Amino acid sequence: MKSGRAIRFLTILSISIVALSAISWIGLGRITATIPKSDVFGDLKDRPKKASSAVNYLIVGSDTREGLSKAETKRLRVGTTKVAAGKRSDTMLLVHISKKRDKAAIISIPRDSFAYIPPHTSINTGNQIPGTYSKINSAYNWGGAPLLIQTFEEMSGLRIDHYVEINFVGFVRMVDALGGVEICTKKDIDDPKSHLVLPAGRHVLDGIDSLKYVRTRTFDGLGDLGRMKRQQEFAGAMLRKATSAGVLLNPIKLIDFINSSLASVTTDTGLSQGDLLTLAKQLRNLSASSVRTLTIPLKYYNYNKNGVTASVLWDPELAPQLFEKIKNDEALVEYASPDSSAPPKPIDKFDTRTAADDPCQAG
Repeated sequence: MKSGRAIRFLTILSISIVALSAISWIGLGRITATIPKSDVFGDLKDRPKKASSAVNYLIVGSDTREGLSKAETKRLRVGTTKVAAGKRSDTMLLVHISKKRDKAAIISIPRDSFAYIPPHTSINTGNQIPGTYSKINSAYNWGGAPLLIQTFEEMSGLRIDHYVEINFVGFVRMVDALGGVEICTKKDIDDPKSHLVLPAGRHVLDGIDSLKYVRTRTFDGLGDLGRMKRQQEFAGAMLRKATSAGVLLNPIKLIDFINSSLASVTTDTGLSQGDLLTLAKQLRNLSASSVRTLTIPLKYYNYNKNGVTASVLWDPELAPQLFEKIKNDEALVEYASPDSSAPPKPIDKFDTRTAADDPCQAG
């Protein structure tokens, strides 16, 4: 599967879980960042109805270079705004937070997902475009956040409550504000696309190298699927670091992290700072073991139809089952026990993992 030069990971953990819960420790008074707003829901019609008070976020990563210093641009090797004007996205996450605010699920949406893009007005030309088949990331490129939300809602039957968009700069600044994030790779990495070179083992990566790490995809032969797994592992590592005593008990580091998070995002107009504080208080005790990460179940990995090539097709049975569980705020993992004396055994139907999982602890 092909991929552009966009950031492949946007962690809602730092926005709606880590940053939000951190806000509850220090209050809004010391937060200096102003969050840009966008009316992404205003023109949407015939939207899915909600079945519970759980909250669904759609998270998008933008590859805009605005805000990167010359030194960062050179080190990252992504080109300047002159050679990469505008913004594109091939990072999409659905984040579901339970109605009790005690559990969360982070679902990766493959950028190459085969999708029907509804009729829309092009944000690039202003022309009316009829409905057509393409990959789901085309919805954002052609019609921005509103078209992406409409496309995903029609495909999944889920209603999106809030929208968050982050860029290259935000990701880099958040990692640096934490003092770096520790990752573990079981294989040597030498990726000519992301320009990341790492020997196998544990490493503490700064913002630039972290961005390279979550973009790398060519060294292990697994392409975007391998990259999504590393993104999910990085989410767990970032959550462990951001909720560690070294961050939560360090007011300067904590405030830098929150300000770098909020200053680098754009949200829907309905997500106010007051809403963030209320949600923060509810999420404050959310642990890494309560956060599950997974990818939408896939049926085909090289799907060609209706003029769309090299796409991935969602599993026609498992994907709807997953969305139905999310819609009804049901547990994604079931448990069974062979007898009363044995501990429950998880039945992980959707191949989920928790944010507490450490890839170096297994095998």
